[in-house]
Amino acid sequence: MLDLDSRLDFGLFKGFRWSREIVERFVVFMDRFYVGGWRRWLLVEPTSEALTLGLVGLVLMLALAIPAFNETSDEDWLKKSELAVVFLDRYGNEVGARGIKHNDSVPLEDFPDHLIKAVLATEDRRFYEHFGIDVAGTLRAVVTNARAGGVVQGGSSLSQQLAKNLFLSNERTIERKVKEAFLAMWLESRLTKNEILKLYLDRAYMGGGTYGVDAAAQYYFGKSARDVTLPEAAMLAGLFKAPTKFAPHINLPAARARANVVLDNLVEAGFMTDGQVFGARRNPAKTIDRRDESAPNYYLDFAFEEMRKLVDKLPKSISERAFVVRTALDPGLQQVAEKAIEDAIKQYGRDYHAKQAATAVADLDGGIRAIVGGVDYGESQFNRATDALRQPGSSFKPYVYATALMSGLKTNSQVIDGPICVGNWCPKNYSGGFSGATTMVSALTRSLNTVAVWLTRKAGNGNDRAGRNKVVALAKAMGLTTPLTDTPSLPIGAGEVRVFEHTVAYATFPNGGKAVRPHAVLEVRTGMGETIWRFDRDGPQPREVMSPQVAADMNFMMNKVVEEGTARRAILNGIKAAGKTGTTNAYRDAWFVGFTGNFVCGVWFGNDDYSPLNRMTGGSMPAMVWHTIMEYAHQGIELKNIPGLPPNPAQIGPRIAEGGSDVPRPAMLSSKGAQSLVRIERLLDEAARAAAVATTPKLGPQTEAPARVPGATAAAGPILPAVRRD
Repeated sequence: MLDLDSRLDFGLFKGFRWSREIVERFVVFMDRFYVGGWRRWLLVEPTSEALTLGLVGLVLMLALAIPAFNETSDEDWLKKSELAVVFLDRYGNEVGARGIKHNDSVPLEDFPDHLIKAVLATEDRRFYEHFGIDVAGTLRAVVTNARAGGVVQGGSSLSQQLAKNLFLSNERTIERKVKEAFLAMWLESRLTKNEILKLYLDRAYMGGGTYGVDAAAQYYFGKSARDVTLPEAAMLAGLFKAPTKFAPHINLPAARARANVVLDNLVEAGFMTDGQVFGARRNPAKTIDRRDESAPNYYLDFAFEEMRKLVDKLPKSISERAFVVRTALDPGLQQVAEKAIEDAIKQYGRDYHAKQAATAVADLDGGIRAIVGGVDYGESQFNRATDALRQPGSSFKPYVYATALMSGLKTNSQVIDGPICVGNWCPKNYSGGFSGATTMVSALTRSLNTVAVWLTRKAGNGNDRAGRNKVVALAKAMGLTTPLTDTPSLPIGAGEVRVFEHTVAYATFPNGGKAVRPHAVLEVRTGMGETIWRFDRDGPQPREVMSPQVAADMNFMMNKVVEEGTARRAILNGIKAAGKTGTTNAYRDAWFVGFTGNFVCGVWFGNDDYSPLNRMTGGSMPAMVWHTIMEYAHQGIELKNIPGLPPNPAQIGPRIAEGGSDVPRPAMLSSKGAQSLVRIERLLDEAARAAAVATTPKLGPQTEAPARVPGATAAAGPILPAVRRD
């Protein structure tokens, strides 16, 4: 042990001495490079700091770049938007189109020179000189905006704008701008300048539901982009900045004023002279009058997004990018819903300080019949029915009450309306007082906040968090996909939901406890007419999330809300209805979501900036608009009963008196007639496929297939009118 100790001590001694010698030698060696005086402070120190900061910057850039490059993980990123979709309503009538037709898109070399110059002069003059980010242009825009005290000039390069169109949303956040910059450089490394310019000209939204300059030229001027004149090219180039604000079919004076700005840019950039643009100033572009044309643009945007997701799930053997899609759209109901929202805002918006509203109407199988995402699509394409996240207020309480029933309570169970606290949060009722012991029916009818919290605690066997977890689980099972943050105020609607999901989730109650998925697409056919997807065959089937008895009990209680509670303005003549109102803190949101045995409909009022409404409750304007929409929806159809409620007083929906509606309701088939037509359609499909198989071997090597007539429907048989399964 002494020998081992001595060896250890000696080893440590030698090790420390060698280490000291190495350090001393290193110090002597480094002294040769010592720089003092002015050289150190002007050269060495700044260089060292620059290297340190540069290394930190590279690490930071890598951390910021990873989320951006994750957006490009899909190898099919270039084809994601390469869809040409013609949309039909549920009756087989064409209602609009979305996407880009690549089979007849105009090559870049065929675009007029003045159109290319107009776009570059306005959007990115140094496009062929920068690496994806125009540093000089960005600095110039920052200085210009600072002097103007607002945003008057954009700093994004054309590559950055294309990156946003391909991969990102329109949200104005720093995160999006950072991603946009990295993706622009990534695009520059993958594509040539001409390819980037071509994609930009084809993918940009140009207003009026058109994408790309060729589609816009056809829509606004009735000609191909190959043939546009200088004033027309200037008007098209002016649309990239704000297509809805400067769309000529919406505001022709603004479009012409913007075109003059583009002409100024052409001269300022040196692409043209004053003399060359003089004629374009004196003779501005003339457009096709589209003011009387209306399309369900909010609905088509929603259906197109659904179709884009659906295409990724189609079999790999389907290589086509052009489709004919039959949707669940009911055009008459869509028009009535749009008009009801518009009239309500015009008549009462100023009094209630309400500037926006949204609604969704659906079948009980989840098929969306109508969507209104805002008051005016021309002013704002943001779809508040499908994309906005808003607090549901008391309209969230049915999830709480259903959870309580599933935990063993009954509709006549005694509950306590009294002071209750979760931590330091103590909810109060709208009336400000408490009524003591009451029943679940009475509590929901009167929309008591304290009882909703009490029921959540009861569902969790005294544990508030466990009760809230059960409520969240049921809400998600019924169809809500938004994250529901676990907060004490969750039971009274402090989470955030989307209008169309919240609406279709209510369909679980009249469906006897079976949840359905909201959808717009009913059927997908290729350009040649082959049916490749049907919702009733390939879509998700209804799933039971609560027992029929619980659903019936909820229907009974929610019917009381309409007939005796806060939603009496929603009562329909001769038709049983149920639902729930909702009003959030400071009156920022007002809701009514309700259903009959045939349809479910949700209506929301609020403001985009979250400013409060003037004491609007869910039982006022939302319930009134809901009544207008649902009264039209039930005209002349076979009425279905709601489980748990007495039969409807009438068997057929009432007809509105002549002159009471601007949109006539078409005659509807009975359920048996609808089923017969569906069977006939399927037989026609099968017969067409059998005929195609039988005739294929007979085609000789010199035989040509018959040319397809443009606009003709499918070879697999006609698209029969969609039927109302009412």
